Amino acid sequence: MTVRLDRLRLRAKTYARLRAFFAERGVTEVETPILSAAGNTDPNIQSFSTRFTGHVDAGAAERWLRTSPEFSLKRLLAEGMGDCYELGRVFRDGEAGGRHNPEFTMLEWYRVGWDHTRLAREVIDLFERLMLQAGRTVDVVETEYRSLYMGRLGVDPLTASVERLREALGEVTIDPDGLGRDDWLDLLMTHRIQPDFPRDRITVIYDYPASQCALARIRPGDPPVAERFEVYLGRYEVANGYHELNDAGEQRARFERDNAVRRERGAREVPIDERLLAVLDRLPDCAGVALGIERLLMVLADTDAIADVMAYPFAEA
Repeated sequence: MTVRLDRLRLRAKTYARLRAFFAERGVTEVETPILSAAGNTDPNIQSFSTRFTGHVDAGAAERWLRTSPEFSLKRLLAEGMGDCYELGRVFRDGEAGGRHNPEFTMLEWYRVGWDHTRLAREVIDLFERLMLQAGRTVDVVETEYRSLYMGRLGVDPLTASVERLREALGEVTIDPDGLGRDDWLDLLMTHRIQPDFPRDRITVIYDYPASQCALARIRPGDPPVAERFEVYLGRYEVANGYHELNDAGEQRARFERDNAVRRERGAREVPIDERLLAVLDRLPDCAGVALGIERLLMVLADTDAIADVMAYPFAEA
């Protein structure tokens, strides 16, 4: 019990330090809706939904619990909000276990006029400060996605065949049924690369395959890459950021492709966020990043169990 309470105090101190960090840099804290008429179309993320039983004039009865505050924050940016962040609860169905909880806390922030590489450096600054305040120092390694895979596994993740990627997985036994190229790349990360990241190291990976663009811009090239980054603290992926796409037509096409994948998998389609698309062309050039607070706290508390940094995990809620 004492350990649980101490870690809740660590959470409170971390929130205060995060808010101080952004106050020093002139980034405004905002609060946006948890329930929305639209959901997250990403076929690899499952959402919770609920129903509103009040007056029909209030809008769509079915509401989706947000998986991140991203869409609402971008609407605020399109209205001229400027640099902003939100620290709040998000929800993802089906994600429960030693390192996942269906309800968790996310920090998401946006910087106007920045690209993904500049924002990644701010994430490094934040993590170095938090780790130092916890009495720990860390090394920093920055690498491109392509260079990481070629250096660690000897395969080019942007051009290698699925067969070559499967070979690189080695002795790991995986059922290949239904797995696509990006699935094999993710498996190589989680099984061959990520486990070897040193405990006291920040690893930043830039420029992902274009097929993993999500809501990021794609930079032309041979091959093109998504202007996206991920940040690891030790072995944990803690933050995921983009140089944000602000082309409504392209974003609509991506949402529709997501729903097509859902149909192929026999999963339910998710309503597209038309309010976001209506203003996305007015989104200023910016970069944004989402950070999982529980993952961060797990590193600060030196534990591998998400339950250790929560008042009550899903099984006890």
